[in-house]
Amino acid sequence: MTGTLVNTLAILAGSTVGLLLARAANHLPVSDGGELGRRLQDIIMKSVALCVLLIGISGCLKGENTLIAILSMVLGTLIGELLDLDKRMQSLGNWVQKKTERLTLGGSASVSEGFVTASLLFCVGAMAIVGALQDGLTGDHSTLFAKSLLDGISSIIFASSLGIGVAFSAGAVFLYQGLIAVLASLISPLLGDAVIAEMTCVGSLLIIALSLNILGVAKIKVMNMTPACLLPILLCKLYVVVPAFFQHLFG
Repeated sequence: MTGTLVNTLAILAGSTVGLLLARAANHLPVSDGGELGRRLQDIIMKSVALCVLLIGISGCLKGENTLIAILSMVLGTLIGELLDLDKRMQSLGNWVQKKTERLTLGGSASVSEGFVTASLLFCVGAMAIVGALQDGLTGDHSTLFAKSLLDGISSIIFASSLGIGVAFSAGAVFLYQGLIAVLASLISPLLGDAVIAEMTCVGSLLIIALSLNILGVAKIKVMNMTPACLLPILLCKLYVVVPAFFQHLFG
């Protein structure tokens, strides 16, 4: 839960800064500060993305069976693509936004818009799922620490334009990621070191894909790959039970 707690506090801190900046901006003359802010945001996000890439690469090295990783990625991506999880999550976000768009604060800024937009950004994604799994399975907080920095920067931008609703999304992040981490910690004794290592490896591959998206190198629907994170649980068992099948399949 440490990584989730840090992530929650980062969003609250970023939202506070964003609200203060928005309030201060109302009393300042128009200047080119906005352009400078966007440039700084872009370069900082890309710097963090490189760190996320490093986290992904180091996590991949923890895997011990390349075949399990390959099968997990291929089958998991196939499942996610057939279900089109990316599109479904976008549709869910649009539906929630539509249902809550009439909620307002003082008749002006939409609390729901800030809450829904930020919650979807911070919760719906492979980094939240993989980071929470790593937090619960191995106690590795590095992914969620990197996510915390990304979310903190994003919350400054969102809160300055969408208002206090962005701060409320911290509660959603705490419940969502915290639940995944707690469930992962409960089942970790049942999985074994080998399974956890392969889950970490596959999850780290998704983190690499995320970093490439942030850097603008690729446009990968990482959400459609998330089922791959759970497949090592099954494939590792099959590999032990029917090793001859895998040997015959791959020579």
